[in-house]
Amino acid sequence: MDSPARFIIFAVLTSLITVGVHIYLYRRLFADTSEDRSWRRVGMAVMTVLGALLVLSWSVTRFLPMDATFAVATAVWMWMGAATYLLFALWAIGGVRALSRRLTRARAATADGVSLATLGGAGAVAMTQASSVDLSTSPAGAASQVEVPEVDVARRRFLARATAGGALLASGSLTGYGTWSAFHPPVVNEVAVRLPGLPRELDGFTLVQLSDIHVGPVIQRKFMDELVARCNALRPDLVAITGDLVDGKVASLGPSVAALRELRSRHGTYFVTGNHEYYWDPGAWAGALEGMGVRVLRNRHVRIGDAGASFDLVGVDDWSAGLSGAKQGYDLKAAVAGREPERAAVLLAHQPSNWRVAAQAGMGLQLSGHTHGGQFFPFTLAVSAIWEHDAGHFEEGDKHLYVSRGTGFWGPPLRVGAPPEIVKVTLLAA
Repeated sequence: MDSPARFIIFAVLTSLITVGVHIYLYRRLFADTSEDRSWRRVGMAVMTVLGALLVLSWSVTRFLPMDATFAVATAVWMWMGAATYLLFALWAIGGVRALSRRLTRARAATADGVSLATLGGAGAVAMTQASSVDLSTSPAGAASQVEVPEVDVARRRFLARATAGGALLASGSLTGYGTWSAFHPPVVNEVAVRLPGLPRELDGFTLVQLSDIHVGPVIQRKFMDELVARCNALRPDLVAITGDLVDGKVASLGPSVAALRELRSRHGTYFVTGNHEYYWDPGAWAGALEGMGVRVLRNRHVRIGDAGASFDLVGVDDWSAGLSGAKQGYDLKAAVAGREPERAAVLLAHQPSNWRVAAQAGMGLQLSGHTHGGQFFPFTLAVSAIWEHDAGHFEEGDKHLYVSRGTGFWGPPLRVGAPPEIVKVTLLAA
């Protein structure tokens, strides 16, 4: 299936889901909580606008200049995160209410059964006969037999308002925490890896990995300056940036990304493309980064160290680049061409795909990102189900993979259950 067809299917499905969710939210937050027509009209207008903007943020921004629309889209994606939590909160509270009703009815039925049993056989028969006579001979009894219980409208309205209020409080709290976590300084996770073939002289060599920063209209120079300062404080031997650095063009984001000039490490800073670079001209960004002192590894390797002790740092383009029609994509064979197989090697690859094949090709450690660890619940569960290696350190035999949760965020500025991270890797001689 070609790319336009995939996009059309994606756009239709997400639009239908979005419309359905906003209709549901309108009913629970507005229609169920009041009979006032003005209130309902306000709710209908609010949900229509928010739903339409969310649909447009996924479709129109694909064709319009992202520099002009991304800031608005980010605000709308914040609503997407809030709406997700609102939806789950309403379902959770509604589920508790439904379970409570079931338990109440079950207890009532049990109590009625016990009462009838205590009457005894004869008493129960007599009571049944008397009841039968009354119902068949009394007009009032006949009427009561078909009478429908009265609905307590006031109680139902109170419960609807309590449910809506509780859901708003819970979702607002989670959204607020998630926003704070997204903009909070990334945690530093340290991991030690025994790298096959690493010379003893390089035992203790440190790499700092940054991934999925997503510099854009929201993540700008202030964020980058603080990030650079935190990396420098770790005093790394080398800095590796494993893709999805930007969400925009060189002309608009260059000043923010230029903060990378201030990174300090013994062996420099290296970068490989992620899928988002392919949305914004990877060649242009590669040239811009080289001008900032960042070495770009596009399906090639370099030697790190000196003549006495060194290892190979291998970099590949993004795994899915070919799907976007790019002329250059992931090519591990080209990246390792001419490399001595027995030498220690670290692979920088944006996506954790193809790890086992890379390990068989002699890559002792692969550093990746892309998954964001799901970024925020409940997508953390979805990513964990989709990706075998979703986040953290994995090893098979003497081969290692570390998948970063990412240093920034994309879409909703939320981080719940998957805080942003800077990864410090210490290489140990095997």
